[in-house]
Amino acid sequence: MAKKGEKRKIIGMVSEESGERIYYTTKNTLNTPDKLKLRKYSPKLRRHVEFIETKKSLGRNEAPKR
Repeated sequence: MAKKGEKRKIIGMVSEESGERIYYTTKNTLNTPDKLKLRKYSPKLRRHVEFIETKKSLGRNEAPKR
């Protein structure tokens, strides 16, 4: 169970090219307030692409509306 005032949040990582969400991680919101961008492997595209941070509460494999 999470403690009150927990600083680490669970975030989902969405691929910019395919829109799939397959990676989840945690981040400290005090140390990194801006959006996280990581270069990770996409099994669907079979190559490394940019993954950007999104909320975990969105539906599975659903890209954020822009």
